[in-house]
This record gives sequence, C-alpha cells and structure tokens, in this order.
Amino acid sequence: MRKSNLIHITVVGLSFLLPTSCAKDAQAQTSIHLLEKKPFEVPCSTLTPEYLIEKKAAIDTYFHSYINKGNFSGGFLVAKNGQIIYEDYQGYSNYEDKKEIDKNTPIHVASVGKTLTAMSILRLVDSGKLQLDQKVNTILPSFPYKDITVRMLLNHRSGIPYYGYFTEKKGVWDRTKTIYNDDVLHLLGSKNIKLEFTPDTRFQYSNTNYVILASIVEKITEKSFQMALRELILNPLGMRHTFVMDDLSKKEKVTQSYYINNKRMHWNYLDGTYGDKNIYTTPRDMVKFDLAMYSDDFLSKDLKKEIFKGYSYERPGQNNYGLGFRLIEPKDDGDQYTFHNGWWRGNRTSYVTVRQDTVAIICFANNNSTSAYKTKGLAKEFGNFPFIESE
Repeated sequence: MRKSNLIHITVVGLSFLLPTSCAKDAQAQTSIHLLEKKPFEVPCSTLTPEYLIEKKAAIDTYFHSYINKGNFSGGFLVAKNGQIIYEDYQGYSNYEDKKEIDKNTPIHVASVGKTLTAMSILRLVDSGKLQLDQKVNTILPSFPYKDITVRMLLNHRSGIPYYGYFTEKKGVWDRTKTIYNDDVLHLLGSKNIKLEFTPDTRFQYSNTNYVILASIVEKITEKSFQMALRELILNPLGMRHTFVMDDLSKKEKVTQSYYINNKRMHWNYLDGTYGDKNIYTTPRDMVKFDLAMYSDDFLSKDLKKEIFKGYSYERPGQNNYGLGFRLIEPKDDGDQYTFHNGWWRGNRTSYVTVRQDTVAIICFANNNSTSAYKTKGLAKEFGNFPFIESE
C-alpha cells in the first residue's frame, strides 16, 4: 500500500446567495467565496486557528486508530462550515493498473447516493412539479399499487419488496441478463409482485423504492436521471466529479470494487439499476452537497422539516428514517444523529451530517473495509451523542 495522500485545512469552493446561519465557533461572519459563484448562500464563520489545530489533531488520532487500519482504500474527509479540516486519500481506483485514488476520484457510494436521489425528488417538490403525498400511479401509470405515495418511497414505508429478492424466484427474471430500472417497474405489475405489508404501516428498507424514485424524476423532467440530477443538483453546486453510472459499457473506466485482499469483485445482473445506488462521487463534492442542505433556497425550510424527522415509530428504539436520511433520535439526552451508510459490492461508505454544528464526516472505501463505518464514533467530537458507544 502506498503512502496516503494526506491534506489538511482546505476550503471547498462554494459561494451562496441566501442567508442561513451556520453553527458555533466563530470569528466574523464570512461567506465562503472561493472558486466560483453558486446560486445558494450559506454565510459561515471562519474557523479559528486554535479550533483547526485542536480538531485536526483529534481527527488524525481517531482516523489512524479506527479507520486507517489494515488495507484501507478510499477517501476520508471532515469539514465544518464547508471548510475542510482534514482529508486523506489512499489506495487504488484500479488495483491492476495501480491507478491511485485522489481528491478527484469518484467512488461508487452505494446507498449514500440515496441522499442525492431523495433531494432530486424534493427539489422537484419545492418547484411545484411534484407533491410529496402524490400517489405514484398518477405519475407512473404502469405502477401497480394504488395507495403508495412519493413520501412512502422516500421513507421506506411502501411495502414494496427488494427487487434483488423477488428476481431470485423462478420465472420472474433471467439472471443472466442485467436488470434495469424500467425492468423493475415492469416486473412489479407483470409478475404480480405482492407487497410485504399494507403501505404506511411500518418501515422496511428496500432499494426498489429508490429505483422507482429515479424513474419518477425521469418521468417528471422528461430527461434521463443522469441529466436531471445534473440540472437539479450537480451543476448548481459545482459537483463536477459526480455522475450516475447508467452505461455499463463504461464499467471498466470507473473506480473498481475490491475485496480486502485486493481481489476484484465482479459485476452481476443487479448492477444496472440506479437511484438506489450507482452514483459515483467524491468526499469534496459531498461537502458541497452537505453545505447546500443548510440553505433555504436550495430546499425550503418547511421541506427540510419533513426531511429530518422520523416517520416510523411502530417499534421501540431510537433508530428511524426521514426522507433520504437515517436518523437516531435520542429518547433522553443528546442531539439527533443524521447519516446514511452504504454497501454495494466492495464499496463501504458513510456520510454523517452533524447538523447542530455544520459538520460533515465522510468516508468512502472501495475495498470492502468496514472501517468506513467507524465515522460514527468520530461524531462525538462535534456533537452531543452520548448514545454512541466509544470505539
């Protein structure tokens, strides 16, 4: 393993136009104006040198103690107010060619991409082109379930089973063929796929929900999901190293997926769908997305209230799901913990957004390293999360 490409204390190039106050740790209020002008403003405090030194040291210790262990390959980043405190890149996007991962290397972020899919839907809701509680069959006429709404897809309360399970049943799908979004939608009706439960009666995580959401984006915009995502999110935020993998003829050109021993993982018939996965991005691009989520111009204040609240209380406990984000809602002391993890093939990913302190903690790995999920423990450095066990 080569020496890591370690970079500290950088600022992401964002400039926004609508005021939204950032969290604590201030000098003078200063908007971040660097590389380019963007259509959203999030005025943020400049971090003090003392804060940067203190946090960088704490993050460095944590990173090398819990994440950078063994054969880590990927990108790791911590930012506050859009200012990068710490980042590290190491390993290979293509081990066979020894192509190294750097700050501009897009990695398949698996289910972390659901946050982008969800926000593309919600940007359409904000613009009046879609309603949260609109029935899906009024948008996609071939959708076979009459009582499922867009919101139920977003919060995983639809009852639709995972396509990876129902396509394993005899006679449903020829698994020598790649399955795509249109195929999933078609099979739900043509194969009479039964719901797991009555819609909106409980939570069940299902990738199928987000495949259908991507199809809704395509239907409403009359564009491919790739093009719609660019127009709704990627281009406005300057996320230049983010894309949807919707053309498998290019699969050898993207960052590959590996086992921990650097043996390549092979693609299979489930790799053709997107919206639930197949979004490639970088930690730096995700910081741009994270900061935009504080702007009431990127998404309205009322809509953000719908995003960051739980919907599923049928079972006891603190774990919940909003609209595109996982939540831990403490019953007693502590702040709400907001995040999304991902796992597809060898891609293990984590995106933590500490919204009380305008902090993003991001780790994308492409070699099946579960250490990517250790970001959870680092959140305690920035927020009141007594329910998170120390590593």
